[in-house]
Amino acid sequence: MNKDEQIAAQIVKLEEKFKNSGQDLSSYLDGLLYQKYLTYWDYIHLDTLLSIQVPRTHFPDEEIFIMYHQITELYFKLILHEQKQITDDKSQDLDFFLEKANRINSYFKALISSFSIMINGMQREQFLRYRMALLPASGFQSAQYRMIELYATPMENLVHHTQRDNFSGGDSIEKLYEHIYWKKGATDKATGEKTLTLKQFEYRYTPRLIRIANQVKGNTIYQKYLKLPQKHQKNEKLIDALKKLDVNANVNWPLMHMGSAYRYLAKDKAAVDATGGTNWKAYLPPSFQKIIFFPTLHSENERNDWGKQWVEHLFNPANEN
Repeated sequence: MNKDEQIAAQIVKLEEKFKNSGQDLSSYLDGLLYQKYLTYWDYIHLDTLLSIQVPRTHFPDEEIFIMYHQITELYFKLILHEQKQITDDKSQDLDFFLEKANRINSYFKALISSFSIMINGMQREQFLRYRMALLPASGFQSAQYRMIELYATPMENLVHHTQRDNFSGGDSIEKLYEHIYWKKGATDKATGEKTLTLKQFEYRYTPRLIRIANQVKGNTIYQKYLKLPQKHQKNEKLIDALKKLDVNANVNWPLMHMGSAYRYLAKDKAAVDATGGTNWKAYLPPSFQKIIFFPTLHSENERNDWGKQWVEHLFNPANEN
């Protein structure tokens, strides 16, 4: 096929594409003729992207803090993008499932490997000052991370581990949500009073989170896996990918935050409260929460020792610099 024949064939395809739009192809070609050339900076809205770092203090390291959290939220959006494709897929195709799980792991790997920026990339003295201008905002309020959890596993697996035995598979999403594990991290243990951080978060996001949980009820990634044909469920590559996803999301990622909190908030034997008033020493350690997206994929020993080794290392005074 020569060039003219190729162009003619493409025009036929365009006519087919636009025939039901109410406009003929000529109108679309006019629009293409008048349209400006696309630039890189316009396509990704670069100027807007670079303008949304707005520090609240004069400390230079605050801008690092803002940018890293914005980057994190973009990675969360990428993870959700892949999760939604898994939960929406009707094909039960093993290769599709595996590809998406591997992509999610690659995003978590990038997040985990980059977290040294937060642990070692800021001056502690600056952090302890500018953080006071952020009250009561907290990374605890990342709604996208809560969505990642909801897409990954049934709500029963997200109930605080001390209360899971109180619920059966027949409980409503709304009832389970009231006992979701992360609420305890922003609730005063002595009084039961919720922090302002938690109250703000619930007011803004509770309807959306409950809606998502109901939408994926019976169709989370874990449940999609359990519905696969037995031969696919036994696929070693898929099992390995899902186990890695579980460890990345529920051990490695929270432990990066644990390391950061320990560096900035636990020096000189006097722990500093997190900006949202969360009890980070009780909330962040994976061994305390035991959140496992895909429990049947892990051995009993793996579940019992979930994140334990890292936490013991972090809390051991002999390991402090």
